[in-house]
Amino acid sequence: MSLKNDIEMVKEELNSEEKFFEKAVVTEKFVKKYKKPLIGAVVAIVILVAGNIIYTMKEESRIADVNALLTKLEAGGNSALQSQLSALSPALADVWLYSQAVVKEDVDTLEKLKSSKTLLIGDLASYEVAQNKQTLADLEGYAGKSDAIYADLAQVQAAILLMNEKKVEEAHEKLSLISMNSPLSQVAKALMHYGVK
Repeated sequence: MSLKNDIEMVKEELNSEEKFFEKAVVTEKFVKKYKKPLIGAVVAIVILVAGNIIYTMKEESRIADVNALLTKLEAGGNSALQSQLSALSPALADVWLYSQAVVKEDVDTLEKLKSSKTLLIGDLASYEVAQNKQTLADLEGYAGKSDAIYADLAQVQAAILLMNEKKVEEAHEKLSLISMNSPLSQVAKALMHYGVK
C-alpha cells in the first residue's frame, strides 16, 4: 500500500511538472511572438513616467518662480516684473493687474482687462468700469449681459442714479428686474418702498 501511494505521488509530481513546463513553453511562445510590442509597451511606459516626472518638476519650478515674482511685485515691483509674470502666468498677471487697478481705481487698466480670458476677471473688470463711471448706460450695459456676476447690483446702482434724477417710474422698472431669489431683493424692495416716492 505504501508503494502504491508513492507511485501516485510521483505521478502527481510528474503531472504538475509537466503542466509547469507546458505553461512555460506557452509563455515562451507568447513572448517570442509579441516580443516587439511588449518591449515597445515597456519603453512607452518608461517614457510616460519620465515625461510626467519632468513635467511635474518644471511645473513646480514655474510655480516657485511665479510666487517669487508675485512677492517682489507686492513689495513694490515694476513693469519688468509684471512682464515676467505675464510670460510665466498670464492668468495670474491679469489677477494682479485687476487687484491693483481696483485699489487705484484705474479705469484705463480695467478697460483693458474687460477682454481678459482669465476666469471672472473680464466680468469683474466690466463691472468695476461701469461702477466707477457711474453712468446709467454703463451700468445698464453691464446688467444686460446674460452671465454678469453683479447684474443685480448694477441694477440697484442704476435705480439709485435714476432716483437721483427723479425718474421714479424707470427706477421702479429697474428694481423690479431683480429676482426674488437674489440676495439684493430685500434692498430692491426697501428702495421701492422707502427710497422712491
